[in-house]
Amino acid sequence: MRKKWLVSMLAMLTLLAFPVSAFAAAEGPSTIELQSGLNSAFTFLAVVLVFFMQGGFALLEAGSTRMKNAGHIAGKTILTLGISVIAFWGLGFGLGFGNGNGFFGTTGFFMSGDNMAASFESLAFSDVPLTIKFVFHLAFAAVSLAIACGGMAERAKMSVYIVFGTLYTIIMYPVVAHWVWGGGWLAELGMQDFAGSTVVHLTGATAALVATILLKPRIGKYNKDGKPNIIPGHNQVYSVLGVIILWIGWFGFNPGSTLSAMGEGFFGYVALTTNVAAAAGGVAALLISWAVLGKSDIPSMLNGVLAALVAITGACAFVEPWAALVIGAIAGIITFFTAQYFDRKGIDDPIYAFSVHGIAGMWGAISTGLFATPELAEKVGVGQAGLFYGGGFHQLGVQLLGLAGAFAFVLVMSFIILGGMKAVMGIRVTEEEETMGLDLSEHGTYGYPEQMKHAESKSGGTFSS
Repeated sequence: MRKKWLVSMLAMLTLLAFPVSAFAAAEGPSTIELQSGLNSAFTFLAVVLVFFMQGGFALLEAGSTRMKNAGHIAGKTILTLGISVIAFWGLGFGLGFGNGNGFFGTTGFFMSGDNMAASFESLAFSDVPLTIKFVFHLAFAAVSLAIACGGMAERAKMSVYIVFGTLYTIIMYPVVAHWVWGGGWLAELGMQDFAGSTVVHLTGATAALVATILLKPRIGKYNKDGKPNIIPGHNQVYSVLGVIILWIGWFGFNPGSTLSAMGEGFFGYVALTTNVAAAAGGVAALLISWAVLGKSDIPSMLNGVLAALVAITGACAFVEPWAALVIGAIAGIITFFTAQYFDRKGIDDPIYAFSVHGIAGMWGAISTGLFATPELAEKVGVGQAGLFYGGGFHQLGVQLLGLAGAFAFVLVMSFIILGGMKAVMGIRVTEEEETMGLDLSEHGTYGYPEQMKHAESKSGGTFSS
């Protein structure tokens, strides 16, 4: 009896302490709040997937180069990621997406939060918070820088990644991003580049091409007659795992660029075209390598997958699945032949960055001018139908102008920046340092301590293979 009385008293005190309305069924979030929350969670998941692509780059590049450089190659991935975060936060995001003119943004520097939304009118189309939009675009910038640094593998000084990475993330990438995505002159013309065939991949690959040219080939890559020697990567399994991770990460890249999980689930359609293209690129590249070389070449297949993903990145929201298959297959075949062509011309690109991301990026930009359907162009709200769907040459012309403009700008800026760095501080390690390997010369330790020390003891001196 006393216990029941005590419970009753506590209940009465509780009712006196809190208004009755507090115990009424609390109103749930509104439909608008639910939509915004779901879109925000969806976009943040895409951010995680795109960031995870850095792991794919580390495995792909380390596996495609020699053991004596593996630790350095993997480690510089973290370095360039850190550089891109700081530089993009401070200046890059504002220059790329802030309010400004047709060439670059002039507001929104040193991002401090959603309170700066008024400085980014080009991003106002989505209800996702500005902070999430920032990390989403930051992930794209970091991927582009990783591509740009790929052409430097096995011979660039560590300091080059720091200086060039900072300038690339502030000067080059944001300007091209502003032109296409930030309300710039290409956006006004209606250039179609849904997730970055031009903005991310062609931009990064063009910088990689310039770096490769200025650094010159690795020791032993070419004979005196100019004939190239094959310098195989030390771990093909790493390369395969890297490509699988990148393939998965692309589901954040392309479907994530819808910034929405609502409506008819358009992100699912983008995932469909992306996946079909990737598969077609890998199969086509393997078959063409088999036909030309007499053996099916696994690295060629890996490059085919990546090239197809690069090409479909700009077109994924504008084309039908059958066209995605064609785009991917052509990308895989083009990359196989261009990789061999540049190799013969004395351009020593260890990961074939320009073939995979540059040439395929160009093809991706052109492909929407051919295959974009009027329904999808209207749905996305960018540009017009392509040549094969009754759109004439207008959209194709815009695409060609856009890729030419981006390529020319990055090419010139890369030569200015890297050329200046080469004259002032030098960009290549010494012959002795390159021979011993960058793991030891740049960091004082081996990426594979036990294996490398064993190999060195057997060779009777510094390990050089």
